[in-house]
Amino acid sequence: MQSGVKEKIPVTILTGFLGSGKTTLLNHLLSSEMMAGTAVIVNEFGAISIDAELVVGVDEDVLQINNGCICCTVRSDLVTTISALLERKTPIRRIVIETTGLADPAPIVQSFILEEVLSSNTRLDAIVTLVDVCHIKRWLADRGGDENVAAEQIAFADVVVITKSDLVDQAEIEACEANVRAANPLVRIVHAVNGVVAIGSIVDIGAFDLQNTLSIEPLLLSELDHEHDLGIVSVEVRHDGPLDGTRFFRWLNAFVQREQESILRIKGVLSIAGEGRRWVFHGVHMTLDGRPGRPWKPGEPRSSSIVFIGRGLDAARIRSDVIATTHSDILVA
Repeated sequence: MQSGVKEKIPVTILTGFLGSGKTTLLNHLLSSEMMAGTAVIVNEFGAISIDAELVVGVDEDVLQINNGCICCTVRSDLVTTISALLERKTPIRRIVIETTGLADPAPIVQSFILEEVLSSNTRLDAIVTLVDVCHIKRWLADRGGDENVAAEQIAFADVVVITKSDLVDQAEIEACEANVRAANPLVRIVHAVNGVVAIGSIVDIGAFDLQNTLSIEPLLLSELDHEHDLGIVSVEVRHDGPLDGTRFFRWLNAFVQREQESILRIKGVLSIAGEGRRWVFHGVHMTLDGRPGRPWKPGEPRSSSIVFIGRGLDAARIRSDVIATTHSDILVA
């Protein structure tokens, strides 16, 4: 590098459709000493930031961009957030951005090329797209909007990480790879085992190529008009009273059975009566998974935050049903 020439900060964009495992992979990355000095930006579709609470292993706070998608309505927030990072006294070695599952990569890439603050201080290292082997066929067949976001995410990827391979047989894995190749014939494919990949396969790899990206989206350097599927909504529920675990999970299972065609993603951090730890859960369609999280800190407000993403969801009914699962001692009081 020539003397006096500032080295640009590499940026990894971690994308992938709803529930593909982005936060799990991000936590794996951040657990490595190789990732020291990494700044993390988490973008969420709704107003409640669940994923940011679940990211661990960084010295600085995780920076959040909520209540919109950085590919459209809050792009200016991305510039503002990175500008603030650049002003920190602590040197930044790299930036990792975890996008909302509904993000179209094209406008995000455009921002790093056309926005002066970003283009002069950062460089795109790689677009890493996670693909959920259990649900990708359904995602790719979804024609609820004018564009298929899952297909766009794969098409723009420099690397595709196939997740949840331990849940299916080899035939389904091969079918998933074929779907990926159909959307992006030259993409590099790696497999995550229990959310773990070789860090050197997706970070600091210098894989982004603007010319290749322009071949996918020739209008990338012009003003892009991107709109989400307007039928997809986010319902956020915040509740201060401790929930009755048995009642809540009985209701949740009945809810996903009833809304199986409408619900796309559920995630939450719960305050369960009698539990000293937060309860963390998430779901994709009818598949639900939960586990104890970190202990509640002394003096920390014990509240529940839940996000439901889907089509045609009844927000008032969902909020009422969740509150109805409050622990009986609280309801009586």
